[in-house]
Amino acid sequence: MAIEISARKREAQGTGASRRLRQAGRVPGIVYGGDGSPMNIELDHKDLFFNLRNEKFHASILSLDVEGAKEQVLLRAVNMHPYKLQVQHVDFQRVSKDKKIHMKVPLHFVNAEKSPGVKEQAGVVNHVMNELDITCFPDDLPEFIEVDLSNITVGHSVHVRELSLPKGVEAAIHKNENPVVVTVVIPAIVAEEEVAPAVAAAEVPTTEQAAPAKEGEGAAAEKAGDKAAKAGDKAAAEKKEKK
Repeated sequence: MAIEISARKREAQGTGASRRLRQAGRVPGIVYGGDGSPMNIELDHKDLFFNLRNEKFHASILSLDVEGAKEQVLLRAVNMHPYKLQVQHVDFQRVSKDKKIHMKVPLHFVNAEKSPGVKEQAGVVNHVMNELDITCFPDDLPEFIEVDLSNITVGHSVHVRELSLPKGVEAAIHKNENPVVVTVVIPAIVAEEEVAPAVAAAEVPTTEQAAPAKEGEGAAAEKAGDKAAKAGDKAAAEKKEKK
């Protein structure tokens, strides 16, 4: 069921008129495209802000009721206040059932907990893309596209051309492109912990490496003993001569 939103035609134009609308809890907007002329509209801020929190509102065909006349539209642009939770302006585009549309659709990642890369290899899922550009007829527009991660392992990725797209939906990419959607990687902290013991082991000398040092120490001790023996013999000889 399409989401419905109500609006009124907006007669006053200009920056001052738009400011007064916002102060009164209204949002200036425009509807364009299709077979009709561009039309300035105004909407209730509270209702619009509530709908903007719904993911479906951003990627679905909407039913816009302008003073009793309903049109099928897509949300195309939303301008927010720099620091307030206030919608400044909104754009809608009319759609025709017989014309394809170009749309960004959110990606929903499922079965990550069943992935060998996560479950068995302690990897983490890295989302390279969170939405996908698609083309399709309005009636074929999906609310989201599901990305199955149940078979992905560490170091491997899922690419756009590997996705299971709904019937009538095509990815809006060039012929030779195949962007990465998601991959599973080992966290940097875990990788560092695995490298540290290997580095420490490399720094500890082996028995064969330590042997030359011990031999050197023995030679030094033997030399010191020879000097002591010679000194003792010399002292004994001097004592004998005195007698």
